[in-house]
Amino acid sequence: MTRRPRWPLALLLVLLAALAAFGLLARGRAAPTEGSAEVTFVRGMIQHHAQAVDMATRIRDRSKNRTLRSLALDIILSQQEQIGQMRGWLTLWNRPWAGAGMDAEHARLMGMATPAEVTSLDTMPVNTAEVTFLQLMRRHHQGALAMVRPVLDHPARPEVQALARQINATQSAEIRLMDQLLAQRGAAPLPDPGGMPGMPGMDMGGAGTKSTTPP
Repeated sequence: MTRRPRWPLALLLVLLAALAAFGLLARGRAAPTEGSAEVTFVRGMIQHHAQAVDMATRIRDRSKNRTLRSLALDIILSQQEQIGQMRGWLTLWNRPWAGAGMDAEHARLMGMATPAEVTSLDTMPVNTAEVTFLQLMRRHHQGALAMVRPVLDHPARPEVQALARQINATQSAEIRLMDQLLAQRGAAPLPDPGGMPGMPGMDMGGAGTKSTTPP
């Protein structure tokens, strides 16, 4: 008689216990409402991350530079994971994933590339595309730092603040790496996008002014 492995059942029990514990924790605090700072931030960051993943995928598929490909892969994996995490929160909060989104002007202030800039990464010479990617992604990261600033400076749900800290640390480090890669290519960064902290409708009692980029 062949004994069936018990690990699937054990794994299921662990998963059910974790979900039950998570449910108990979630019930201890009301879910954010439509238009709240948390919902607005999460939806905006999902949109922002999605473009970063798109740009990183395009350059990863073209570049032969090991460091640049590694950076692109890190962006793809980390930001796809965070997109899944944020969508999970919206589902848990009984909020739709998509909202009104950013208009073109606010997207620009948050460092996002235009559709034409994104698709140009597919057609320009590879060396030019590498420089353009680094410039666009660096500006994009600066926009993300502006978006997390109100969450870091003012009270928010602990899980949202933890994600904001993670984004701030990771993308600040990636900006420093992109500065090095641009310097190696004799290229300068694009001007700061000049975005104001936060997202439209994201009122957390007034945005702070301290920089989120570590010294």
